Amino acid sequence: MSSAIASIASHGQGYDARQMALIRRTVAADTSDDEFNQFAWTARHLNLDPMRRQIYAFVYNKTNPKKRRMSIIVAIDGFRTIADRTGAYRPDEDEPTFEIDSDLKGPANPAGLVKATVRVWKFSHGAWHKVTASAYWEEYAPLTQQWSEVVRRDTGQTWPDGNPKFDVEPAEGATQVWKLDTSGNWGKMPRLMLAKVAEALALRKAWPDDLGNVYAAEEVDRSRATDLLPSEAAAEGASQDRLERIGAGKAILTSWEPTAALENVPLGQFADRALAFIRKHSDEPSAIAGWKKRNTEGLRLFWGHAPGDALELKKALEKALAEDAEVSA
Repeated sequence: MSSAIASIASHGQGYDARQMALIRRTVAADTSDDEFNQFAWTARHLNLDPMRRQIYAFVYNKTNPKKRRMSIIVAIDGFRTIADRTGAYRPDEDEPTFEIDSDLKGPANPAGLVKATVRVWKFSHGAWHKVTASAYWEEYAPLTQQWSEVVRRDTGQTWPDGNPKFDVEPAEGATQVWKLDTSGNWGKMPRLMLAKVAEALALRKAWPDDLGNVYAAEEVDRSRATDLLPSEAAAEGASQDRLERIGAGKAILTSWEPTAALENVPLGQFADRALAFIRKHSDEPSAIAGWKKRNTEGLRLFWGHAPGDALELKKALEKALAEDAEVSA
């Protein structure tokens, strides 16, 4: 069984126990241990930073075990970050476009929006290609059906705080109407909110693999635990005692094969392992290029810690890829 990692990715820096506790109290509030572990692993997998609210967790029906569920939400900045890492992303220079119907304006649709359309650009096969997606108000706005008028009837019972309990029933002649949840920003900034949905759809459409299955390499140093789950590290946020169980020394989190599990490679072994990988795949330049792309962050970190060995590795990579280019030419 592979050991769990008690840290969440943060641009090459792991979080210590106190920071993990802060994350759990804020962007992952109300999560159980299992839910928090799942959230932490997802953040690591996508290489997104919860402290910057690129990714966060929300628990629905937290007081009802039968209906309880957690959603892991990636903010639009997180989508952009993942797309930008591909090196083939360019945001559109133009503003989002909106289709508006004035007849739809009302409490449930303050701007009378029908849909928002956003375009992003993807570089592929030597050219930039426009990818377009639209989001419709009726499909994504937080709308619920409610009665236009209700009657409250006292049940004769009280809540624990002493306040009376009421049954709510539709009034005579009442009709069902759509009501917009204005507790967030949908009522204040409807265009912006719908445009964010459209942009997320466009980015997912352009990079389905990158947004769904990212293997990011990052440095795991003092905050890497060999036998702690994220929830255990968070529980120890006020104490450093358990940090003694955390593995010492530097390591590079490495993806050797596209479908293989990530491996923590000790810094002193990384160059030899990487050179062996290049030799093994000397007749598969595409495998070497894919390995380099998957481990961009790890290679950058390795350069910072061991520039001499990193230079030799860089030369070996360039030689292997240059030979492939010569053959292709």
